[in-house]
Amino acid sequence: MSATVPIFILLLLALFIIIAIFRAVRIVPQSYAIIVERLGKFQAEYWAGLHFVVPFFDRVRNTVDLREQVVSFPPQPVITSDNLVVSIDSVIYYQVTDPKRATYEISNYLQAIEQLTVTTLRNVIGAMDLEQTLTSRDQINGQLRGVLDQATGRWGIRVGNVELKSIDPPASIQGAMEQQMRAERDRRAAILTAEGVKQSQILTAEGDKQSAILRAEGQAQSAILKAQGESRAILQVFDAIHRGNADPKLLAYQYLQTLPKIANGNSSKMWIVPTEFTAALDGIAGALGGNKPPSGSDPSDDGAEGEPGVDLSGMDSALDIASNLAQTNLQTPEEALAQARGEVASATQIADDATPSGAGASEASARERTAAEGKPSGDHDGTPPSIPPTAQHRA
Repeated sequence: MSATVPIFILLLLALFIIIAIFRAVRIVPQSYAIIVERLGKFQAEYWAGLHFVVPFFDRVRNTVDLREQVVSFPPQPVITSDNLVVSIDSVIYYQVTDPKRATYEISNYLQAIEQLTVTTLRNVIGAMDLEQTLTSRDQINGQLRGVLDQATGRWGIRVGNVELKSIDPPASIQGAMEQQMRAERDRRAAILTAEGVKQSQILTAEGDKQSAILRAEGQAQSAILKAQGESRAILQVFDAIHRGNADPKLLAYQYLQTLPKIANGNSSKMWIVPTEFTAALDGIAGALGGNKPPSGSDPSDDGAEGEPGVDLSGMDSALDIASNLAQTNLQTPEEALAQARGEVASATQIADDATPSGAGASEASARERTAAEGKPSGDHDGTPPSIPPTAQHRA
């Protein structure tokens, strides 16, 4: 019995020493800190690593996590300035920078941060209407962060960021907002469609305008060029005829060539033969040799009874005529028309003066008597009668 008691005491002493050593050694993990009190009074603040404390006298009051923490608060009803109740969910990012102050300055810093966030939200949102609340998240976050950081600084806590997860207005307000957004989008779509149609019509009208202007300019230029070409052609033909001194026989032949073209038109239903047609035929017959000059007469005689021919004196060949036409100085249409009218008037006056009175009547009576007797009006040898100078001028 006496030997058992010392062994039991030694075992108790060994157990006490083991427990004391276990309580004296403290290992603090990384990003943590412990607050050690000795006999109820703050003794030390230990950070990460191996530390020794006095067993049974020192105790660990609190183990503080030094990492940044994220906490989400439940939705809080907040009234806006236009008397609408909205529910706001907030998220706080904070970090303990002073474990001693976070332990001794406040009993529960997390609850304190939540209540401070709610009151600050109500103060900030109460000064805004619903539209500003929905569109001013950054402004609200900045104000909340400033207020919370200033209040939690004395607790040894730093608020890193404040975020609003959701802002939920009432269901009736949400329906009205959806209708408003739908109407706004319909209005924008209608405006964009109208602007598109307007631009399309403007561009189409501009294109039609430019096309019409270019088409009109082209037609005007074409008409001007065509008129200038026709004018030059007429003037050159008129000048060539004037220089060639065309006689009535040539003009009558050209007149007969033009008559089929007049009658060949699709819209030509009838065409009128002028009274000068017989005289023109007589002139052509004389030009082809039907009217032979009487014997003994001089063909070179240019008297009143002679027939004028084409005067080509001074021109040796056709090349001379072409060169003269190429060097022709064309007159304006007004000058050419006035000159032609003057020449016609002078020729008519000369023909009237050269015709003896009663010659036409006697000739007509002789032709009628000859036709009644069935005899030709010319000589007995079958020679056709010659065309008097008056008839030639009239032809």
